[in-house]
Amino acid sequence: MPAVVELHDYEYAVIRAVPRVERGECVNVGVLLYCRQSAHLAARTHLDQARLLALDPVADVQGVRRALQGIEAVCLGGPQAGPAASDSPGQRFRWLTAPRSAIVQPGPVHTGLTADADAELRRLFDQLVL
Repeated sequence: MPAVVELHDYEYAVIRAVPRVERGECVNVGVLLYCRQSAHLAARTHLDQARLLALDPVADVQGVRRALQGIEAVCLGGPQAGPAASDSPGQRFRWLTAPRSAIVQPGPVHTGLTADADAELRRLFDQLVL
């Protein structure tokens, strides 16, 4: 008899760099994933500098890198997350996915089912960012 695999629902959003907000052009630079059942919140990021600069040759590359580091810190929690450190993983996910008009923005939130949140994050990252 095959083993029963327990699936958990998760939510994810693509993180986008939008160097010129007024133009709306973007480069996918990361993925956020939150699984409520396991209180799992994680992000994977990668900035393809050449793609960003193709959209805007004077884009603030270091500013984008700092924003991505901040997103990863908030996901990890702890002191590096600043005031968000005391929030639950779900509250931090909602804050990170709130719409904003900035150079680094979350895309819409989507849902899915997985038995392994880390593996799902890697799959989404490979598919949507790399």
